[in-house]
Amino acid sequence: MYLINEVSRKVELSQKRIREYEKEGFIRPQRETNTNNRLYSDFEVSQIKRINFLIHERGFTLACLRNLMVLAPCWNIFDCAQKRSCAAYAEPHRCCWEIRGRTDTLCPGPCARCAVYLNRDFAVERVLEPAGDGPLARQS
Repeated sequence: MYLINEVSRKVELSQKRIREYEKEGFIRPQRETNTNNRLYSDFEVSQIKRINFLIHERGFTLACLRNLMVLAPCWNIFDCAQKRSCAAYAEPHRCCWEIRGRTDTLCPGPCARCAVYLNRDFAVERVLEPAGDGPLARQS
């Protein structure tokens, strides 16, 4: 387990940015009982790296990333190298945590601290919803 200053060095991000990812609901580190310090496992570190990549290298906004967490399968979001061997890959239309309840998946982390699971209750916005009197509304 790592403290936030160690994680900050590992992922080359500020502690403030890591805390922002937590505030946005993309990570949920454990807390030390006596001091309440954040504790990160290798699982959280890998998720922070991927979230940072999606935002800063692929150009996702926080809102877009949140929608991605709801719509896309976990193996796709986190670019899983072993996806073809995973039960979640075989059933892409089902939530990975539901599959994990029935059979093992290859995910190394606990569902309760996974970004996909943490955003499971987020309402998906309908971005192509027809507007009042625009051309899409007239087609319906």
